[in-house]
Amino acid sequence: MPHVKIQHFPQVLSQTAKNALAEEITRAITQALQCDAGVVSIAIEPVSADDWQAQVYRPEIENKKDCLIKVPNY
Repeated sequence: MPHVKIQHFPQVLSQTAKNALAEEITRAITQALQCDAGVVSIAIEPVSADDWQAQVYRPEIENKKDCLIKVPNY
């Protein structure tokens, strides 16, 4: 606990950029949830634009609106 999953359109991210992203997310999560950084897991998953509606938008955004803490404006 907790687990964060980032789904995004494919783009090249260096390992340095991934590490920096993980550090920032971990910092925010540990501060907000008052937990140790060692219990945080983070995944990053590229999803093609063609698959976005079926794999991300409908199941994760449209069908889970009550779980969203930030809503997209598209």
